[in-house]
Amino acid sequence: MFSSKKVVTWSFVFVLLLAVVTGCSSNKSTVEDAEAEVTIKSSNWEFDQQTYKVPAGKDVAIHHVNDEGHHGITIKGTNVKIQGDGSVVANLKPGEYEIICDIMCGTGHDEMIATLVVE
Repeated sequence: MFSSKKVVTWSFVFVLLLAVVTGCSSNKSTVEDAEAEVTIKSSNWEFDQQTYKVPAGKDVAIHHVNDEGHHGITIKGTNVKIQGDGSVVANLKPGEYEIICDIMCGTGHDEMIATLVVE
């Protein structure tokens, strides 16, 4: 009635689908669920603060807002990267991280540097 080849094939398909469905669910926090937040504002050619502070080991919503011009941020040593206006959630280890503008925005671009202190 059922060939062993068909049973193996359908079993494989079922396990693959199960893996995909299970892998698509995520334990990552959403911006709304974050335990803390920080907003980094960019203008030509500076951030609104030299230093930002967030708690370590907590889900933190990191917001980036362009007040003037078009900027993006990268927080070095993390996977945080926001192009233009936007938000991400990160859970960071204690330390100091360099924030840079990663969209060429003009003559002051290279001076767009700030620090994120995670404690």
